[in-house]
Amino acid sequence: MNGELKKVLGAGQRVTGQRRLLLDIIRKAPGHLDADELYRLAREKNPRLSLSTVYRSLRLFTRLGLVEELHFEEEHHHYEEHPSQEHYHLVCLKCGKVTEFESAHIPALKKEVARAFRYKVKGAEIHLSGYCPACRRA
Repeated sequence: MNGELKKVLGAGQRVTGQRRLLLDIIRKAPGHLDADELYRLAREKNPRLSLSTVYRSLRLFTRLGLVEELHFEEEHHHYEEHPSQEHYHLVCLKCGKVTEFESAHIPALKKEVARAFRYKVKGAEIHLSGYCPACRRA
């Protein structure tokens, strides 16, 4: 986490215990958290934490590239630690479960699109929506 904290300091921001706690929760989360889930988890460890601190910290972390803000089919955003390698998401339309996946086909698709539109493609944000196996059975 020292690299993350150096980015915060380099941006002229203080490294507070609250920010350290929020980054730690995001890093250890088994899935993609929304701001309310992050707030609930953080309040278990620091009851004085405010929801506005969570939102301000998420904006800072996103701006610094520490956290990735994801936009799925819902009105709110989800957050995850900035991934070390590109991956994509499957989102269940019924239960909201998010499943990460990688695909060998995406690099070829990026090259094809870059060639067709004369772009230099640097990344791709892909999410596919549908119904997970558990919701399909129900």
